[in-house]
Amino acid sequence: MPTNRIIPAPGHYIIQDNGKVSYWQKEYHQSAADAQGVSTADYIHAMYFFLMQAGVRDVLMIGCGGGTLATMLVRSNVAVTVVDLHKFSFDIARKYFHLPETVTCHVADGIEYLKANRQRHDAIVLDAFGEGGMPEAFMQPAFFKLARSRMKSAGSLFLMNVIVADDDDPVPDDLVRALRRQWGRVRLLDTDGWTDRNAVIAAGAVTNLKKPKVLMPPRPGGGKLAKELDILDWRAIR
Repeated sequence: MPTNRIIPAPGHYIIQDNGKVSYWQKEYHQSAADAQGVSTADYIHAMYFFLMQAGVRDVLMIGCGGGTLATMLVRSNVAVTVVDLHKFSFDIARKYFHLPETVTCHVADGIEYLKANRQRHDAIVLDAFGEGGMPEAFMQPAFFKLARSRMKSAGSLFLMNVIVADDDDPVPDDLVRALRRQWGRVRLLDTDGWTDRNAVIAAGAVTNLKKPKVLMPPRPGGGKLAKELDILDWRAIR
């Protein structure tokens, strides 16, 4: 199958190759999946594993990308709401990544949405990146306090995707310390030795979370993903 390159909006492009699809925003890789919309990214499968282990039934996601985590959750009978600043993100997710129509999509700023909607959720997932990385507003104590107020009082889970530049990058550890002011238990899933890697911060009902495994393998790519996911593990804060 030949490689197909599509430009759905200026600065955004889709690459379809051998049954796989990738979404790029300029040089930033936003999402990748198999032909059925199942993610090929290890950190997405880590978050999916945690949410399944926690038994969540209602998830709010801030940041769409290709919507792969939302797609996987809906296929596991989880209600999902996604908030993103850009309507074309939802259009891309539905057209190229099989985002189900049952996913509730809101075009809005994530913080303003939380302020205006007082519904409490089993889990909130923050995965919002643009050309400048994650907006600073999402890494501030005020946002963490707001997010905590929109989560159910018991058994809820806050997950945050973080880009780590290298082993000396203080950002993930600083974020864990900031999150601990709102949640008693916060853990960091990360592995040293890789540059520009994804790490996952988990807060709330995290004490019994296990090291993640692949529950919904992409096809093809399940074996490769399992090896990549096995590298990730909880680590101490520096």
